Amino acid sequence: MEVAEASTTSSQPAQDDQQQPHETTTTPAAAQTSTAGAENAEPAAPMSKNALKRLRRAKEWEDGREDRKRRRREKRVASKARRREERAELLAQGADPAVLFAKRAPARLVPVSLILDCDFEAYMTDKERVSLSSQVTRCYSENRNFKYKAHLWISGWRGKLRERFETAMENQHAHWKGVSLEEGDFLAAAARAREGMRSAEGGEMADSLQRSADTAAANRWEKDEREPFPLPGPVPELDAEYADVVYLTSESPYTLERLEPNTSYVIGGLVDKNREKGLCYRRAVERGIRTARLPIGQYMKLRTRQILATNHVVEIMLRWLECEDWAEAFMRVIPKRKGVEMIADGDEDKTGNGGEDGDQGDQGEDGEKNKEDGEENGEGKEENGEDGEKNGEDEAKGSNSQDPK
Repeated sequence: MEVAEASTTSSQPAQDDQQQPHETTTTPAAAQTSTAGAENAEPAAPMSKNALKRLRRAKEWEDGREDRKRRRREKRVASKARRREERAELLAQGADPAVLFAKRAPARLVPVSLILDCDFEAYMTDKERVSLSSQVTRCYSENRNFKYKAHLWISGWRGKLRERFETAMENQHAHWKGVSLEEGDFLAAAARAREGMRSAEGGEMADSLQRSADTAAANRWEKDEREPFPLPGPVPELDAEYADVVYLTSESPYTLERLEPNTSYVIGGLVDKNREKGLCYRRAVERGIRTARLPIGQYMKLRTRQILATNHVVEIMLRWLECEDWAEAFMRVIPKRKGVEMIADGDEDKTGNGGEDGDQGDQGEDGEKNKEDGEENGEGKEENGEDGEKNGEDEAKGSNSQDPK
């Protein structure tokens, strides 16, 4: 070859040598050094049995994705066929078609914003992030199916949460209506939510919100005598620019009595099994944001932790807008397996009102209900997220899903 001849002939001019392509040669000394380095390199640490099991389960789950979709489609078709048969039987018995086929009224938008603060990715494991994506999906479903719906915002929309929605959950969020995504923090979302609530399309004033507005002067924020989570050092002053923002956190010394119009309520999207205590509370206080906790301890006692999933908090807020009764909202949302026991008036439990924390273990029963809601509304993309939701339920049972602490 000409290249070989050029490399072995020393009489060629320097300029000819520059024009020829160079071959990379390895001297015996370099080969010996490379061999010695390879021999001295530490071998890769073997994977533990648990790690191998996790990999195997993940592969099995991924391999079964299409089969799960097929089973869900079959279940949906069977459910629709069963409903048609039931309706036909009722019609044969003389049922009024106008009543039987009455359509549910669409949700009415109100000037209240619910912001899911998903800016805690660094504090969660992969399994916990899967759980959070499931809960975000359910929050959307709940907000769509109630009588009143709030302006729903997801802040911190970036990183692995966004990646999961765009890959494993097949961009189902692209088909969502009435949800706004914000890459910035919860204050950036609150600023944009303020504009939306005060616009002409900001929504109608529900009766519950109108009564809150009429009694605004009487709705004073009174601080508890004992702070659930005292912070060292002086507490920063409240930021007047964000006086319309309330961060829900169980460590707050203030109790949420009513929802107020033109106000944004922030729910911390943190799944961490209660490891990072006070994280959301400190985050809000350091930025001069009002905080409040749900009044669970005023109405009931729980035999388990006073921890709810993110979607449960959203559902409680939406139910209050409809019934204006915290006790009813708690009873209809908080899972019975938590050992709910109503307490008499005046027998108030002031300790650990953690209505805004999350428990992934609560999500199994909600997932089926919300999936069916999506099917009835023709939201075909709801099924795409079910793989992720089920994965989160299987892997993260019992983990805190929303920990605005």
